[in-house]
Amino acid sequence: MSLLSKERFFTDKLYSARWFKSYFLIILGSMIMASGYSFFADPHKIVPGGVYGTAIVIHHVFGFPTGTVGLIFNIPLFALGIYILGPRFGVKTFVGTIATSFFIDFQSKMIENFKWFRPKDLAEGENFIASPVQDPFLASLVAGVLIGVGLALIFRAKASTGGSDIIAQIINKYTKISVGQLLIFIDSAIVSVGVIAFKDFSLALYAIITIYLTGKVLDAVMLGGSNRKAVFVVSSKHEEISDFILHKLRRGGTFFFAQGMYGHDDKKVIYTALSRRELSALQDFVRDTDKDAFLSVFDTNQIYGRGFLPLSEEK
Repeated sequence: MSLLSKERFFTDKLYSARWFKSYFLIILGSMIMASGYSFFADPHKIVPGGVYGTAIVIHHVFGFPTGTVGLIFNIPLFALGIYILGPRFGVKTFVGTIATSFFIDFQSKMIENFKWFRPKDLAEGENFIASPVQDPFLASLVAGVLIGVGLALIFRAKASTGGSDIIAQIINKYTKISVGQLLIFIDSAIVSVGVIAFKDFSLALYAIITIYLTGKVLDAVMLGGSNRKAVFVVSSKHEEISDFILHKLRRGGTFFFAQGMYGHDDKKVIYTALSRRELSALQDFVRDTDKDAFLSVFDTNQIYGRGFLPLSEEK
């Protein structure tokens, strides 16, 4: 695929509905992601890897603003990524990087000036952390959710926030190590730096929780939280079952022609995609129609086509 054909996946027609939607998702995602850092991770010294994890360490050691430090790191990484990997990141990633850094510093300043969450019965000299929650475990959970949701929205706009993923892609270009493994190594190193800087091993555990939850939430949001199921049915009553799918469930399906391994007899395999509720109805019907039927169910993340997500949304 040529560079020009690749680029059409990362650019939208100026001022089109898709253009506005993309930048809305980038700004919203940046704001949500920044909330995870500024309200929960940063105040509790939780270092969830990446550029902003490094920025949290520098903020607490030297006092520099977290968002500004993240931006200082991200700009040269962004330029290096374009130089080595080509212009795959584009304006959207630059906007996402600027917006995230801005929101982190803005929200951090806001949390310092508005102590609406500060307990009224706080004893004199009692340690207080400028965060809506004082429990670091709870903070690590909320941070993971917010960072994951924010990242997912940014990714859905076909953008990025730069940082360690650019480093991973650059190293991947010259080695055989996968990007996923490289990200684990990079994030682990940054978490280790946080443990050394803050001299508290428990912070590493909280960081691991945040990183893990970020990945899980990112996948859930990116994949749409689909409850769809892919179903294969092998039955001698395939006509009755297909009729039920077509006319009762009002779903489509496909016949595959197969051969049994034991008796070498010809079979028709039904393939269809259903919701959980529709699957339950199909299971009951198959159970009543053919007790010898074979039914296999798979989780699916996304299904495109008539009756499901329109393909046009992902062009």
